[in-house]
Amino acid sequence: MRIGVNALYLIPGGVGGTEIYLRNLLAAMAEIDPTNQWFLITNQETGATLSPPAPNFQSLTQSLRAQVRPWRLFWEQTGLPTLARDLKLDVLLNPGFTSPFFSPCPTVTVFHDLQHKRHPEYFRWWDLPFWQFFLYWSARRSARLIAVSDATRDDLLHFYPMDPGRISVIPHGVEEAFFDIGRRRRQSDPFVLCVSTLHPHKNLDRLVRAFRRVPSHRLVITGLRGFHTEGLERTIAQCGMADRVRLTGWIPRTALLALFEKASAFIYPSTFEGFGMPVLEALAAGLPSAVSDIEPMRSIAGGAALLFDPHSEDAIVGAVAHLLSDTELRNQLAEAGPRRAAQFRWQDTAARTLAVLQEAAAAGQ
Repeated sequence: MRIGVNALYLIPGGVGGTEIYLRNLLAAMAEIDPTNQWFLITNQETGATLSPPAPNFQSLTQSLRAQVRPWRLFWEQTGLPTLARDLKLDVLLNPGFTSPFFSPCPTVTVFHDLQHKRHPEYFRWWDLPFWQFFLYWSARRSARLIAVSDATRDDLLHFYPMDPGRISVIPHGVEEAFFDIGRRRRQSDPFVLCVSTLHPHKNLDRLVRAFRRVPSHRLVITGLRGFHTEGLERTIAQCGMADRVRLTGWIPRTALLALFEKASAFIYPSTFEGFGMPVLEALAAGLPSAVSDIEPMRSIAGGAALLFDPHSEDAIVGAVAHLLSDTELRNQLAEAGPRRAAQFRWQDTAARTLAVLQEAAAAGQ
C-alpha cells in the first residue's frame, strides 16, 4: 500500500500528547512494517525528526505553517486531497482529529477525546467553532475512526451517532525507556510529579491548594503551557506556594525521564481525559501513583494505582499522604505498575492501526 500520514497539525512542543502519540506510533510502525510505502505530509515547523530512519518512510514538507491554524485547515481541505491524488495514496491516516472532507482515497481519523463536546466552556470563543465544525465533518466523512479508549468511543457514539463498526478502539502504548526507569529506580527526591498540559480540566488549581497540606514534599508540574497557565500561576502565588511548586513547561523527553526517575510519587488529578498517557508512563516507571477515579484512567490503571475523587481537595491530600507514608503500599504499586503497563505496547498499537488502514483501503477499492 501507499499510505499517507497527515501530520500538518504537528508543532513540536506545541500540541501536547498528540505529538508523543504520533512519534511513537511511526517509530513502532517502522519496526513492524518494512513493506508498505509511507508518506509523511508535514508543515514547516515539524522538522526532520518525525520520519523514522527506514527506507519505506518519506517525509514531504509543505510550504505552510501550522501555527496559522485557519491556513493549515484550509490547505488540509484543498491542497492535501490534491497531494493525495498525485501520490496515488491507497489510504490516508489523520492522527490529529481532522481530515480532508473530500479525499481521493479512504481516510482513517484518530480521535483522542471529545473535550470540545464534553467541556466547551474550556475552549476560547474563537477556537470552539473550528473544533465543532471540523471534528464533526471529519467524523462523518472518514471511512474509519480510531478512538484511543472506550470512553472516547462512547463519546463518539453519543455526540456523532454512527455505525459502531466504523470505530476501532486502539489504546496508546508506552515507551521502553519508562520500563528501564522502573528497573533501576533505587532512591527518590522529595517531590511529587504531575505531568500535564496546563488546561482547566487538568484540575491543577485544586492540586496546588491541596498541596499546602503536604508539608514535606515539593510539587513539580511539567507539560505544555496551555490556556490556564496564568490562572495557575495566580493560584500558586495566592497560596504562597511559589517556593514549593515548579512549573517546567514542555521539556525534552530526556529531562522528563529524569523527573520520573527521581520523583517520590506521581499524581494525576484531571477531571476529564481521552486516554491519559502520563498515567501509563508512571506505571511503567514503577512510580507509586494516585490518579483520578474517572474513566478511562480507572481502566488504564487496572488496580495498579491509588484512585481518588478529583473534585475533593481532602481526597487529593489523603491520596498523596497515603502514597508518601505507606511503605507497603508504595512497594505494592511499584511492582504492580510495570506489570500493568506491559499490556500497552506501541508495537501493538501500530499493528492494530495498520490493520484498520488495510481494511479501509480494501473497502475503498
